[in-house]
Amino acid sequence: MQDELEKRRELLLETVKMRMPFGKYRGTILADLPIFYLEWFVRKGGFPPGKLGILLSTVYEIKLNGLSEILDVLKNLEPD
Repeated sequence: MQDELEKRRELLLETVKMRMPFGKYRGTILADLPIFYLEWFVRKGGFPPGKLGILLSTVYEIKLNGLSEILDVLKNLEPD
């Protein structure tokens, strides 16, 4: 159980550290991507495979459900 919680914590922290590696928003922190860009992925068939897709999906769900404050708190916890 503790391992699973630690994995989830690390995943959330990565959303405020990792930068988009390609596309129009290359270099943008994943948590800062606009919701319409994330919705574009959904309309085009889904997020990329692997860890990037998991992180983008996580950010999408957070923003879609109006919980962006979570990302703001995480940004303040993690120095650049």
